[in-house]
Amino acid sequence: MTINNTYSHNQSKGHSVSAGAAVQLIASFEQYLALEETDKAELISRVLERKIKRRQFILQEGDICKHYTFVARGCFKKFQVDEKGSEHNLQFIAENDWIMEIDSFYNDKPSRVYIEAMEPAVILQINKTDLFYLFTNNYKFDRNFRVIVENRLVEHESRILQAISSTAEERYLNFLNQYPHLSLRLPNTQIASYLGITSEFLSKMRNKLVKG
Repeated sequence: MTINNTYSHNQSKGHSVSAGAAVQLIASFEQYLALEETDKAELISRVLERKIKRRQFILQEGDICKHYTFVARGCFKKFQVDEKGSEHNLQFIAENDWIMEIDSFYNDKPSRVYIEAMEPAVILQINKTDLFYLFTNNYKFDRNFRVIVENRLVEHESRILQAISSTAEERYLNFLNQYPHLSLRLPNTQIASYLGITSEFLSKMRNKLVKG
């Protein structure tokens, strides 16, 4: 698809999608099924590009999740806050990946989690109306979005199994395998929260692994 500096999106509303973000989004779909030019145009016409500041939330506890979000640039964390006010990181999402709160999105239930930018970011979002339009009118998008959701569910199940059957070191090695590009971008405190350990223990474990 030939893309100029910006790709038109709902021009009457004044929205546009940058060329780079459009290429990333299309490439992420074509991992599963090749898209025709009309498919690409339809997809891009139904997403909204946003620039997000560091520490900005795109979802907060108690709100309804109204979008599937594709990360074109930056990194986000999904986390819960317990009764004592402590944060527990559940997931990290960076470039070329999707994030949503599935239960809230599909069932219009208040979100149980927060989604916050760890870095300045660029995202593409699609709302439920446009998503369901793509589901209904193009089998490729129905399949592709289902794969995205299935991947999230597999990731969630794997995380539960790790929590009940893996040592801290095994969880850390799994983290490095799952997020190799994030290990140097995220502070120790954030990684430790994801692993369910203290940042001090994480530092000791890292030193031990480096020394062999």
